[in-house]
Amino acid sequence: MATDLTKKAAEMLLQGASLLGEPCPYCSGVRVMKDGHALCISCGSEPQKREVPQQQQSGAVKAGLKAVLENKLSLLSAELEKEPDHKRQQEILKSINSILEAIEKLGNSLH
Repeated sequence: MATDLTKKAAEMLLQGASLLGEPCPYCSGVRVMKDGHALCISCGSEPQKREVPQQQQSGAVKAGLKAVLENKLSLLSAELEKEPDHKRQQEILKSINSILEAIEKLGNSLH
């Protein structure tokens, strides 16, 4: 079996695979990686390949961030309404403007 693994690893290297610096987590053997697929030359272990849909994950993070920004926008609007100091009003308006720009950018990247 070790010979078969060595042959498979050699084929992977010829096809552009790389030797990994991190040893196999199971036997501390040398691993080869190609296209996100790692193979241990010693024990043949191949970690389970779990694909995380990047678009869905990224979209969920952006949607969560948008909700946080919208909440902050609401709080700043209420603060602005009650603020009597002109300089502080200007600071709040700058923050509101920054949040609106960020929400617009998020909206454009969600599509």
